[in-house]
Amino acid sequence: MSNFSLQLFCNRIATAGTITRADVRILREERLEDGLEHRDEVDLLLALDRAVTDKDETFADLLVALVVDFAVWGETPHGRIDGETASWLVASIGGRTGPTPTGARIAVDLVREAEASDDVLTGFALEANRWARRPAAARSRSFALAA
Repeated sequence: MSNFSLQLFCNRIATAGTITRADVRILREERLEDGLEHRDEVDLLLALDRAVTDKDETFADLLVALVVDFAVWGETPHGRIDGETASWLVASIGGRTGPTPTGARIAVDLVREAEASDDVLTGFALEANRWARRPAAARSRSFALAA
């Protein structure tokens, strides 16, 4: 893990079971003031999004912005989501049971922001958007396109 303070932050949040507005501020201003720098940070935050159900609404906005900025502009080739990056994103966002509503937003925004996206990510984003809009009780237990 490249950002030990981020790991400690996520451990504390997971234990508490809630992400408050103050937590989002700390994450933005103290833990990730320079944005995301490594894929493992993305994976960690996406796992946190799946693990914690009681989240301040500002967390989703921050997570979407951070992941899109990192994946589209921080990874190479800049501005494009290639096949290898698309496969990683689909696996990380989808997890084992499908994306969270925030994960679905991330997938759609990645495709919108990138100048070009691999078909794997585009297909995943379309399906994730449909799947996440269903009521939780109506979703299947597994997400068909998750890695």
